[in-house]
Amino acid sequence: MYDRSFARLREVIERQVPAVEPLLMAEDGSLTLAGRAITAVDAAPAAAWANSDLYDGGPVREFMILCLKSRSLRWLQSSAAGFDHPVFASLVGNGIALSTSNASAIAIAEYVLAAVLAEYQPLERRRELQRNRRWQRVRSREVAGTTWLVVGVGNIGSEVATRARAFGATVIGVRRNAHGDEPVDRMITPAALGDTLPACDVVVLCAPANPESEHLVDAEFLARMKPASLLINISRGTLIDEAALLASLERGVPGYAVLDVFATEPLPETSPLWSHPRVRVSAHDAAGSDGFARRSDALFLSNLQRFAAGEAPLHLADPAVVKRSLPGQR
Repeated sequence: MYDRSFARLREVIERQVPAVEPLLMAEDGSLTLAGRAITAVDAAPAAAWANSDLYDGGPVREFMILCLKSRSLRWLQSSAAGFDHPVFASLVGNGIALSTSNASAIAIAEYVLAAVLAEYQPLERRRELQRNRRWQRVRSREVAGTTWLVVGVGNIGSEVATRARAFGATVIGVRRNAHGDEPVDRMITPAALGDTLPACDVVVLCAPANPESEHLVDAEFLARMKPASLLINISRGTLIDEAALLASLERGVPGYAVLDVFATEPLPETSPLWSHPRVRVSAHDAAGSDGFARRSDALFLSNLQRFAAGEAPLHLADPAVVKRSLPGQR
């Protein structure tokens, strides 16, 4: 694990999982075990934690190379909800168990609600009126009574649906194989999307990126959306055909697009999405809340205890599904 993460959790790890010997990677990629330097050749990790500390300026390349080359590694805990990066398929192909994370679900769900409320409630106009000392009433739109379509009802989609229903919205969930316990008013399969879209005020993309979901939102999809509806993408940029979206926005459909993810990231400065009046851009940071790290740490610690006790960690990804997420795989 990254030494910066261990420094934060050292006391808890030593207290809760004393049998664990932390193999620590420094920012320069060097390794230490029990306070002494060790080479990557001699390192034999049984488990690994690829978390947001590592991705945020840490030695992620060196870390992943070590994991990929290791013949002792049996389990990797990721802080990501998805597994569409090819490195995860390679790890799973090496026989390594992969745990994903639900730590981002609450933050992303709150981002979605905030995005909808920002369009429904004229907050900027009210602040402008306040600055100008003008006593003028403005109309707002209610979430209550609207219909939401949540495409992908996993951890994130479930949190979105729960919050939307708490505001009085009707939520339709989309999932290839429903589990029966999704917190929605109705479940449909992807085949029914075309017939359902015209009735939906808010469409939230929470589905994983894979060959089947690439350009799910194309010209045909967009043509069936309500003119004043909201399209929100907090999944992956590949789910939207951005050229088709821009063309459809010029025709007034959807009313607004809230995009936290893009086909190319960072979003190029030349992209017309930056300046489009009905597009809201954020830098793939919907999960960046003050609670994300706390939940990510808690999940890792719980799973580390389970792993050390010989039990299966939580949120294990299906190897077949991980491999199918690669381009060209079905």
